[in-house]
Amino acid sequence: MDQDAYHRTYREINDRYCPFERSILNDKCSCGESKRFYLAERVGVHCESDQGQAQCMELLELLRHHARFALKSNDRNATLPHGQAMRLQVGGVRGLFSEIYPEEPVPEPVGDIFTLVSSAIKKFNSLDELPFQPIIQQVAAYRGRQRSKPNK
Repeated sequence: MDQDAYHRTYREINDRYCPFERSILNDKCSCGESKRFYLAERVGVHCESDQGQAQCMELLELLRHHARFALKSNDRNATLPHGQAMRLQVGGVRGLFSEIYPEEPVPEPVGDIFTLVSSAIKKFNSLDELPFQPIIQQVAAYRGRQRSKPNK
């Protein structure tokens, strides 16, 4: 299957995509509203909730806005490379968990994203009111899988 046909089919069958798909597929986070599906020997993540998808999209947009310096990215519309997207998603969720449950260590993987975002809205009244400075510190600190050094 060529890439254009794959992406077209993906969009057709996954009308409510999960904004945290990369972090879920890499087993760094989980979500009670997500459902995995298979297409052409690949895996995707579908969101089961309109409300959940809207909240997660809003959160990612706010994280991206506040993390521009940490990600060294100025173009708001450009697609982030995989490593930066993982830093934003995983680091953002880890930072959010730390702000909601400051007395608890951040679990690996981070639990239900939908519940976490809903708890953040209850605690801070809206996603706009989140304490972004400590959250973005987690984004900046997150390092994904490191490349192994070649043997000489």
